[in-house]
Amino acid sequence: MPSSTSAGATLGISAAAPATQTVAGYAALTFTEIGGIEKLGTIGATFGKIEFQPLKGAKQKHKGAPDNGALQPTLAHDAADAGQNLLRTAADDRTSKLYSLVVSYPTGEKRYFQGRVFGYPETVDGAESLLMANPTIEIDTDIVKGPAA
Repeated sequence: MPSSTSAGATLGISAAAPATQTVAGYAALTFTEIGGIEKLGTIGATFGKIEFQPLKGAKQKHKGAPDNGALQPTLAHDAADAGQNLLRTAADDRTSKLYSLVVSYPTGEKRYFQGRVFGYPETVDGAESLLMANPTIEIDTDIVKGPAA
């Protein structure tokens, strides 16, 4: 598959949980697209590093637990956008409920996961700037990769 720009990528959110942590489980959900997104951020796991240095022999390095990361999208605040409203609801939710999310690439590939929204700070800048929001979505499940249709 050839490389692609990010133009046309989308982020969707659902308050529902998938029946299974599979492409089919997530695809059965109804997602609300979050509008006005300028940037999404980095998606993908990194692993902690565990080291052990025996008195005799080479240092040993092992993979620790995965951290599936966090999305920190940049978006133009829009009080009428249904997706942004659900994202703000998730940010205000103090029950630690997991929300389902999908990132759709311009190639048709999808990345499904569940996460918690740890805030929805708004940025008020200069007179010739848009009112922006910078939520933080901590990814709490493995990322399920869906192929292009």
